[in-house]
Amino acid sequence: MQAMTFVVPCLFGLESLAADELRRLKLDNVRAENGRVLFDGDQEAMAMANLWLRTGERVLLRLAEGTAKSFEEMFQLVAKTPLEEFIPRDGKFPVKGHSLNSQLRSVPDCQAIVKRAAAKRLGDHYGVSWLPETGSMYQLQFSLMNDRFELFLDTSGAGLHKRGYRANGNDAPLRETLAAGMVQLTRYRGREFFWDPFCGSGTIPIEAAMVAINRAPGLFRGFSAEKFAWVDKELFPRVRREATDREFHGNYRILGSDNDPKCVSLAMSNARKAGVNKLIEFKDGDATKMSLPTQEGILVCNPPYGQRMMEQRQAQGLVQAFGRHVKFADGWKKYIISSEPEFEHYFGRRADKHRKLYNGMIRCEYYMYLGGRKK
Repeated sequence: MQAMTFVVPCLFGLESLAADELRRLKLDNVRAENGRVLFDGDQEAMAMANLWLRTGERVLLRLAEGTAKSFEEMFQLVAKTPLEEFIPRDGKFPVKGHSLNSQLRSVPDCQAIVKRAAAKRLGDHYGVSWLPETGSMYQLQFSLMNDRFELFLDTSGAGLHKRGYRANGNDAPLRETLAAGMVQLTRYRGREFFWDPFCGSGTIPIEAAMVAINRAPGLFRGFSAEKFAWVDKELFPRVRREATDREFHGNYRILGSDNDPKCVSLAMSNARKAGVNKLIEFKDGDATKMSLPTQEGILVCNPPYGQRMMEQRQAQGLVQAFGRHVKFADGWKKYIISSEPEFEHYFGRRADKHRKLYNGMIRCEYYMYLGGRKK
């Protein structure tokens, strides 16, 4: 099988981080685009990306691409694709996808065309008029943007943000991939004291702990590709063993605090599921009043937004009180994500840097205070 092209969808704002991750894995021809990153490689590259990506949403194998301004063009693109190289006679191959700014606007109609063309291609190859679809899942996914059609095979299954440690979240959970990106933007490597004073269900401290010990985020979960007939059955067990051998062992200072005891209890449970509970201390605490745990460190947090957990004025008041509380904590580098457009006003200080990120569909800014006082 020749080298394949893979596409990794990302939350907007995280593309460069995902590209850097793939380059550190020494994967080939990594290139970032809006909302996604591409790379080339073989089965092992696919397995490594699934196991190690912290900021990518899933790993898609691109099967076909071309212009599709009509259903006939779409049908022919799929029918000419050697799907039999990837989908066995009994494989399940449901279809999902999206269409944006294209002449073919109906997603259900596009799904039906892709399904029919795929069934014809596979039926002709296997010499059958009916495909049982009783075997493993081979999820097909299409993208139609500006009449440009792409067909993918999903190698991940559940999104890569589902690490396996968070069955339930609080009222406004932060996606794991976004939390990991926030941690990466601090350049935290486990040396400094790390504190999340609004820890909620513990996602940020847990992702920080996994960064500190160099744990592959997908270590304890499965992937669709593990059941693909054409994938070496020893591949994923081997890359998991190698990932375990690459973990660090040391003493780390990571604290998560929240003024809701239920959130603290949930965060502790999630940390146990992630296998990092011995690396993180969780405790009750009001971020606007509690004593700073040390004189210096890295503070990363996701304070409540007005749109989601409380009224906007309450959220603004909380940011204002928190800003006053940490105003003179010059030894701390502070990284705060917020959708509040006047965040800097309420926090009482302009950020040294900021970066646009998306928490789900909510546009946010990631405010970075890099130490030292700034008027």
